[in-house]
Amino acid sequence: MHYRIGGALTALAILLTAGSLWAHHSFSTVYDLSKKFTVAGTLTKVGWRNPHIEVFLDAKGDRGQVEAWVIESRPPSWFRPRNIVKSDFEKAIGQTVTVEAVRARDGSLSGLMQQITFPDGQSVRLPELRP
Repeated sequence: MHYRIGGALTALAILLTAGSLWAHHSFSTVYDLSKKFTVAGTLTKVGWRNPHIEVFLDAKGDRGQVEAWVIESRPPSWFRPRNIVKSDFEKAIGQTVTVEAVRARDGSLSGLMQQITFPDGQSVRLPELRP
């Protein structure tokens, strides 16, 4: 009886762990690391949360229309040791920022940040990921 309960608890623990591992994606499955692009636009919002921060910006498309971009980046814990905090991003809201990124595989207006340049010229370069 004790073996069955122990086995059932072990199996449950494995299933729960596998589910959380499956939920966390590899960047290369979501983004095409070979398709780099640069977009400049008005920073509209910052999602400063785990597991990855997101910056939202409005940029002009090829035909002059406004495109709403979502750029994903590293977690807040990556920025803090580099003395970059949420307020560094927030003070740029409403201003033009330039982002270098790689495109989403699904063709949406989203990407994975490689560098951001703020209106004051401060720039943050993230380590490049390998395909």
